[in-house]
Amino acid sequence: MTRIVLVRHGQTEWNKEERFRGRVDIDLDEVGLRQAKAVAERLAQWEVAAIYSSPLKRAVATAEAIAGRLSLQMEILGGLNDMHFGVWQGLPIAEARKNYPELFDLWRSSPEQLRIPEGETLDDVQNRVVATLDELVAKHENETIALVTHRVVCKVLLCHVLGLGNSHFWQIAQDTAAINLFEIRGGRTTVSLVNDTCHLRDL
Repeated sequence: MTRIVLVRHGQTEWNKEERFRGRVDIDLDEVGLRQAKAVAERLAQWEVAAIYSSPLKRAVATAEAIAGRLSLQMEILGGLNDMHFGVWQGLPIAEARKNYPELFDLWRSSPEQLRIPEGETLDDVQNRVVATLDELVAKHENETIALVTHRVVCKVLLCHVLGLGNSHFWQIAQDTAAINLFEIRGGRTTVSLVNDTCHLRDL
């Protein structure tokens, strides 16, 4: 059995501004740094053997807080990188809605059908993160590992382990610094936590 602790990174300024972040490399803000420390304290309850992170700074800073608390080294994996939002990267949501109305309507109604110019689809993201997960599960049999990544990545990975298509993308919430927990045993997955933020109550 392999236990996966799936973590969304802490808050950034662009989370508050509601911009499409994607591969734009943004730092955590002050709240995000405190959230990262709270996540680290929460993960101390599990015997985590390894920590893997997206290469983007907001995920790396969150993973480093966890690694420091648990006295582990974290490893960067490209397969955990955020969705490439193509021409939408860096745009405020309102601007994307105004400049690309048909695509934006598709994003809100049928996200699994959307391909943003110069960007990825949800299936593209899911395929690479599932391939990454399969490699890690094979490497860490009978261990607990933490993956620190992004909202879209968390959502499509949870769709996969729950046996749902990406048409259910908007039915899964992922707040900043949320924790998800699932176990994989003999090819079967049991999900225990989704979008758990109880460790953030004091913030």
